[in-house]
Amino acid sequence: MRAMQLQKYSNISKDPLEFADVEEPVPDDNEILVKVSACGVCRTDLHIIEGELPEKRLPITPGHEVIGKVREVGSKVRGLRVGDRVGVTWVNSTCGICEFCISGRENLCKDIRCTGYDVNGGYAEYLTVSAKSAFRIPKGFGDVNAAPLMCAGVIGFHALKLSGLKPGDSLSLFGFGGSGHIIAQIAKYWRCDTFVFTRGESHRRIAESIGVSWTGGLDEEPEEAKADAAIITAPDGNLVINALHSVKRGGKVIIADIFMSDIPLISYYRDLYLEKSVGSATNYTREDVKELLGLASKIPIKTMVERYPLQDANEALANLKERKVNGAAVLVI
Repeated sequence: MRAMQLQKYSNISKDPLEFADVEEPVPDDNEILVKVSACGVCRTDLHIIEGELPEKRLPITPGHEVIGKVREVGSKVRGLRVGDRVGVTWVNSTCGICEFCISGRENLCKDIRCTGYDVNGGYAEYLTVSAKSAFRIPKGFGDVNAAPLMCAGVIGFHALKLSGLKPGDSLSLFGFGGSGHIIAQIAKYWRCDTFVFTRGESHRRIAESIGVSWTGGLDEEPEEAKADAAIITAPDGNLVINALHSVKRGGKVIIADIFMSDIPLISYYRDLYLEKSVGSATNYTREDVKELLGLASKIPIKTMVERYPLQDANEALANLKERKVNGAAVLVI
């Protein structure tokens, strides 16, 4: 089968992903084989490829925003059949028995295995995954448009839950890529005023088309009242200070990134006092995925995507790094 493989960690400008013909994977008793039709390009893939995350197995096939159809099922799989359309996310498997798994916080499992990082992912024609980590995709979403929901959407939704944002509250959103444009639609559905801070003029236009309350540069401030919560989707540690200044007393700032540059020194009285807090969104649970897919159908969420053929994965990632992608980049397999 065809796949884009990473053999050596390197800057994306050097085209480190290689187009390869590799052996088709075989599912075990509890797994399914998925014929991939679309795979979103996530900034986490970029962090893996450029060696910004802890190094793991090589070669590896990246990709964890996967949409496809079940091609084969293991002997112990129940509830899925050949031909079912499913999505696969970053969380490939967890131990199921640790304190975090049994308390509904499997996203914090120490033995978590991640698609496209610990096991081969969706930059390929086929992949295998535990049947427990495959999710039925609602009708109304084409394969390409559903792909960003599987990580950009669900990590944004998980961050919203952690922020404590309620219908009618206000939200500051720093960064407006694949995750940001989905978060903004959820916030609008919840009747929340949303203030979008982003470098890109094209991103501001997209935010305005969604109907957010205000858009501006990363260092600008809206004249409106400060927000109840803030979410950061860009990997820039300097934004933590900006986000803290954007929220009102008692406001929460949630960082929805797996990697971020160093956070500057925080002045307790100037930046953090008045019961403000900073937290991180780490992975997400299977329940988060199910909730998000249901909500996406109800709103309905409309993802903005830019399509690339599988062999142009390096180009898609380079454009993502250079902030040339509006919405989300998706590989069409």
